[in-house]
Amino acid sequence: MNEYQTLLTEQHGAVLTIRLNRPKANAMNLHMLGEIKHVLKDAAANDSLRCLVLTGSGKMFSAGQDVSVLAEGIGTFPLRRHIESNYNHIIMQMRELEIPILGAINGPVAGAGLGIALATDIRIAAESARFVFGFTGIGLAADSGVSLILPLMIGLGRAMEMALTNQSLTAQQALDSGLVNRVAPDDAFDETCAQWAAELAEGPTRAMALTKRAFNRAILTDLRQILNYEACLQQIACQTQDHAEGATAFMQKRPAKFSGE
Repeated sequence: MNEYQTLLTEQHGAVLTIRLNRPKANAMNLHMLGEIKHVLKDAAANDSLRCLVLTGSGKMFSAGQDVSVLAEGIGTFPLRRHIESNYNHIIMQMRELEIPILGAINGPVAGAGLGIALATDIRIAAESARFVFGFTGIGLAADSGVSLILPLMIGLGRAMEMALTNQSLTAQQALDSGLVNRVAPDDAFDETCAQWAAELAEGPTRAMALTKRAFNRAILTDLRQILNYEACLQQIACQTQDHAEGATAFMQKRPAKFSGE
């Protein structure tokens, strides 16, 4: 029996699959974030696990933070504290989890959802997946580690283009740029993910864990500091007129008219 309201979890052998499962594009609210933290904590304590798969239900991976929460609290929502206690915590849990995490990007992903996808160890995308920076579309800066991990993966120039234009990358473009490791047809996506996860679970997972530690130390040494810095910048961004306009326009499903204020 599934014990979560916003996640679907299923363990087959040594592989645990976590599916984000919330109406409206798997957008993350406080309840979902709490459940993600809980399931990752349990996974870290489960010695029977040798691989974790993170994916989405339906046609989307995740649209990121539920914008309705931001729109309702424009000017008053404690965004810095929200990011620090939720998204930052989740990103660090993922990077410190000592089993491989396969990000199965089943559909479009944006904003903080992109940050969570980037925090996985390796990624496979369905052909229908699209990758969107998202933050600037509602007048916000990057958070969830995106400002560090995205440029590391695809280069500063491409990362800046994604951020400044908010244009999406197709699955093939994501593969070509190094954002994902593999692409699979939509109709074979689940089967392909399951096969890859099973192969990872059969590997030398202790050595994999030590390698992940080494990569974290070599490349992501400043991750925690960057996460906290992002949260500080986001608190500034959320108090701007552009964010108020961006969040309102998003909820009204119209183009935003930014003023630079």
